[in-house]
Amino acid sequence: MKRQLLASLLGAVFALTGGTLLAVPNFIPSDPKLPTVFIAGDSTAASGGGWGAFAPAYFDLKRINVCNCAVSGTSSRTFIAGGTWGNLMEHVKAGDFVLIQFGHNDFSPVNEAESVPVSARRSRGTLPGLGEESKEIDNIITKKHEVIHTYGWYLRQMVKEVQAKGAQPILLSPTVHNAWKEGKISQGRFDDYRKWAEEQARQLGVPFLDVTRRLVEEYERRGQEQVKPLFPKDTVHTSAQGSDLVASVVVAGLRELKNQPLNVYLSEKGQAVSIPQNKPTQPAQ
Repeated sequence: MKRQLLASLLGAVFALTGGTLLAVPNFIPSDPKLPTVFIAGDSTAASGGGWGAFAPAYFDLKRINVCNCAVSGTSSRTFIAGGTWGNLMEHVKAGDFVLIQFGHNDFSPVNEAESVPVSARRSRGTLPGLGEESKEIDNIITKKHEVIHTYGWYLRQMVKEVQAKGAQPILLSPTVHNAWKEGKISQGRFDDYRKWAEEQARQLGVPFLDVTRRLVEEYERRGQEQVKPLFPKDTVHTSAQGSDLVASVVVAGLRELKNQPLNVYLSEKGQAVSIPQNKPTQPAQ
């Protein structure tokens, strides 16, 4: 009940402040004896207003913990390199679930040029695709030599470590940009990360939630004018209402997983989430 109240308060404060909450990752389960759902992702899931802030309300927190470990500004690469992934893994145990969702920041430059202002430097991108190719850089931010791998390589490392703990990894495709073309959602090159996440899950034999397709379907059902208020700041980050919608879409996907491993842990709100019967549309290119 306390964590459900916290999730509700986060949503209210997020709405009142225009989305300026500091996203603080939560690595420590409230009751270590219970199974835990860990969320690994970027700002679209982080507790500063992303969907992970609203996820706890969809679960019975007397039966399962929900730890939102997502951190704004991270890619699959920097989530690991920055130590966040290691902090998360310290608390993962057999029987837990780890939702892994990256892509928005993996598209960023691998390293910044000297001409880029210090305040604008990110150096967080990954190499495109699922292969084993790599690139060596001298990171302009950390001043350290670094070997950069593909998006798929980083996903594989996460999946393998979760499985080694006896926990269940679940790969999620990224959330959707509020970008339209002729009345249809248009993701352009960002849709590659949906395809790569899906293919990587298939290769590894782990569950996959196509959050991208589900959101495309929902946004197109609502139409561009109704979706616009869900993105008050930019085309990537949603309002409290929009983030709660994304959380419901994630839960709808979890309910459809083979053997339905998380269904017994859902709250009344989670059990009430509707599951669309029609097949989601492909994002327009």
